[in-house]
Order: sequence, then C-alpha cells, then structure tokens
Amino acid sequence: MTDTRVRAFGDTALLAEVAEELSAAEALRVVIALRERLADSQPVGVVDLVPAARTVLVRFAPREVAASVVRAWIAKNLAAAFAAATPQAVLHRVSPADTDVEIGIRYDGPDLDETAALLGIRPAELVSAHLAATWTVAFTGFAPGFGYLVSEDWPFDVPRLESPRTRVPAGSVGLAGSFSGAYPRSTPGGWRLIGATSAPLFDPDAASPALLRPGMRVRFREVADLPAAGPSLVRGSSVHPLRLHAPRVHEIAAHAVMAEETDAALRPLLRVEAPGLLATIQDAGRRGAGSVGVSVSGALDRTALRTANRLVGNPEDAAGLEITAGGFEATALADVWIAVTGAWGELTLDGRDIDHGAAHLWRRGTRLRMGWFTAGVRAYLAVRGGIEARRVLGSAATDTLAGLGPEPLRADAVLSGGALAVDEIPASDLAPWSPPPADLVVRLMSGPRDDAFTLASRRALFEATWTVGAAADRVGMRLEGPRLERSDAGELPSEGMVPGAIQVPPSGSPTILLADGPVTGGYPVIATVLDADLDLLAQAGPGATIHFRHAPQR
Repeated sequence: MTDTRVRAFGDTALLAEVAEELSAAEALRVVIALRERLADSQPVGVVDLVPAARTVLVRFAPREVAASVVRAWIAKNLAAAFAAATPQAVLHRVSPADTDVEIGIRYDGPDLDETAALLGIRPAELVSAHLAATWTVAFTGFAPGFGYLVSEDWPFDVPRLESPRTRVPAGSVGLAGSFSGAYPRSTPGGWRLIGATSAPLFDPDAASPALLRPGMRVRFREVADLPAAGPSLVRGSSVHPLRLHAPRVHEIAAHAVMAEETDAALRPLLRVEAPGLLATIQDAGRRGAGSVGVSVSGALDRTALRTANRLVGNPEDAAGLEITAGGFEATALADVWIAVTGAWGELTLDGRDIDHGAAHLWRRGTRLRMGWFTAGVRAYLAVRGGIEARRVLGSAATDTLAGLGPEPLRADAVLSGGALAVDEIPASDLAPWSPPPADLVVRLMSGPRDDAFTLASRRALFEATWTVGAAADRVGMRLEGPRLERSDAGELPSEGMVPGAIQVPPSGSPTILLADGPVTGGYPVIATVLDADLDLLAQAGPGATIHFRHAPQR
C-alpha cells in the first residue's frame, strides 16, 4: 500500500496527504476515494471534510473527539481508499446528464501576456490551449462555487503570483499550477488571471448553490462580449443537489438557503442610526460546509459574543452584532436588555456612560452610542431574545469573503428579534471586564508545511516582534516583520485551510487566515494559531504587535 502521511493542522484538524510518488491523476483518485470512505463512517466530533488535489483536511471538535481517535480513524480507511481508487472515481458522483458545462470567456486578463511569457509561448497559443482542453472539476473550495479544473490536455504548470492580490474581480478566470478556475465573486487570490466570464458560478438561493461540482466536464468558449450573469453557462437538463458528507446532509438541508418563517414573537428592536466602519450580524458560524467552499465565518471574538449573550440570558450561540472600530449608534424601538463586550471605548445609553460587560435595560426611544474604540477592534452587542436574520446553511453570520448571510448594516436598517427562549438575566460574575491588550502573546502549533521553511525562518517566527499590517479584516491579517525564507520553493497543490493558519507566499510576508478566510489555499502553512487564541487576534488591529510562543505539547 502506498503511504499517506497524516499531518497535524493546529489543534482542530488533521491533513491526510497522498504520497508524492503518485501522479496527479492517481493522487486525485485516492483523495476522492478516501473522502468517500471517511464520509460514510464519520464519527461524532468530526465536523468537516475538505478534499483537495492531494489531501483531505479533516476538521474536528477537540471537546467531542480526541485527535488520536481521529488519526486512527483516518488510518483505518486508507487501505480501502487505495483499493477503491479507480480511474472512474472522479466521475462517479454526478449523473451523465449533469456533466457537460460550457462557459463563455473573454481572454483579456491582466496576467495573460506575462503568463504566456513565463511559459515561453505567445498569448494566442495559451488561449488556444485553454480552449482546446476538456476540463474536469476535481474538487471545490477556496470560496463558494470555486471549482478546481484539471485536464489531461493541459501541459502547463503555472506559478502563482509572488504576492496575492487583495481583491480579484468576480468572474475572473485564472491559472495556478495545473489548475484553471473562475472566481465566483470578488475575493483575494494569487492565481494568474487570463480572462473573465459572467457565468453564475454560485447562487445561494438555488437548490444546488454551486454550479460546478466534482466530476463535471467543462469546456471554455471564447466570446467577444460578456452577457449579463447567467446566459453564458449552458447546463445539462437535470440539476442534482450538492452531496455533502453524510452526517451533515440533513442538517444543512434543514437549514437550506431560505427565509425563516416570521415568528409571532418577533418585534422590531432597534434602528441603526450610524453603522460605523463595519457592523455585521454574527453568530457561532457555519459548521460542516467547507467541502462546498463555505468557510466557518461567525464572530471573530467568540468568547466576547458568548459572554454578551450570557449576560442577557440568551443561548451562547444567539446572533448579535459585531461592530468594528466603533462609531456605532442605534435607537431602541422597544424596551430590551442589552450587553456590550469585546473592544473598549466610550459607551453611552441615553447620553449616560454605561459599563462594558454588564446587562443594561435599553428603553424605547433612547440612543445607544459607541465611540471609536481605544482598545481592541471588535465589540459585540447582544440583545435579549437574539437578533433575527435570514439563515444561510444554518447560520445568520455575515461572511464578508463569500458574500453569504445578511449584508453589512446600513443607516436606517431596522433589526427585529426577541423570539429566542431565554433565561433570567443572570447576576454577573464576570466583573471587572478589562479592555483587550495592545500587545498580544499568541500560542502556535507547528504547521503542516513547516518542513518547507528554513530553520532560520522557523526560529524567526517565534523570536521576532510582528506588527499587524494595514491589510487586516475578517478574512485575515498580513504581518510585518522579517522575511520567512522557504527551503522548498516548489509549488504546493491547493489544500484545505483552517482559521489561524499562517500562510507564507513567495514574498515571505506571512498572513494569518481568520473566520472568513478561504477554505483552501496554495501557500504553505508554517504554523497554526491555537484555536483558543483566535479570539485574541480578533482584537488586533493595524499597528498591534504580536509575539508568538510555542503551544504546550500534549
């Protein structure tokens, strides 16, 4: 049997990697077979399976299942996965009527000429090769609706950009390694862009949101002008729902993208007067949808949201507001109990100062105001009975990368809620509530690709003082500090990612992925933030300093 290495990925995931000796096609067949085997026997506590080019990422809840149990379960399924890895494996998950997709593309990407030059060919030759290939969707990830396309007709290996773009326009068609793919919406990305399409690659309101699914055959057709989104994609006659791993199918189907029925107990609670820099609805996030490219999302400072909910008697996972940087004002439309936790700054109710980390009765017609924060970045506002919002894949969280969930709040937005069953307002045992620190100490575990970096770089990660750069949001944060050199400069096939993964692109400047970060990525991960320390990063804005420490060995 060919070996598969299981690498630790922080304290909440394991990465099963197919041996390098296998060809790309053989590895993909093993990955698909392994993922299917794991899905059919998934134990309690395993929350997500994310297949990629040569790996399967297995995410689990440490409080529900031990890492050693998950590792043994993966090993048990390896032999059967290799035996089942037949050439037909890639295509067995979709019906013949659903395997032909044609996508119109205009070849005018900003990287077309440079990419052709890197490959030693003319741009027209690159376009011809891309059009001539019959592509197959190998797996999905990175972002909802993003399909990784492979083809036996495609002879090129295209290096990613040395430093990824902070925003790639929606519809961009790119190349990376042996893959081609199209961005369903504007996201960060390091692929080389050769064209654009208007194909509707992801529709959260559709019964089957992702239009490209593993096993589909895809052809590109050159067009001079792009029509409005929709007409450029020609589908087979039948549409089949996405197949998620078995234990999660019913949960996600039960919370499909749909408007919840209005409960009679709902009532308007508040009107937003000023949203500040960014105000979004957040809850505990989405578990188990990584295999279709949907990230966890949810509150970045989970402890702060849970605490605010506890203070007003809500379930800890109730939806509340995440307010970034401050500048938020709202008027109560009903008498309601509230609590504010997380970032620290001026906080007034009807013009009077109130405490952070305590429950307060907000009277109808009065105004709550949060000044610009002086400590920390994100505050959480919980209201008794919870905020009601349309759920997408079981969660009301706003995912800023994928565009899922409610839109960020605007002035004059009216929020309703109060339907949740709640407990009595508890006596607070949390005082005094202190502001977040400006200088952070964050614990790390070795990353699954730490062996791709020099010893000096691995030492520098822990010895340097890192500064959060200007590019910091819910997707991730870039760090300023010493350049981290790689000992292995080879391209890494895209693989599953987790919040807290510290990716290092060829530029050597690390980026920490956060809750809205991509589900898959192609830059090696040198280390992973301990899950319990992710909340600290939620309060680290541009200019904050971070010192990394080794997490205790378990």
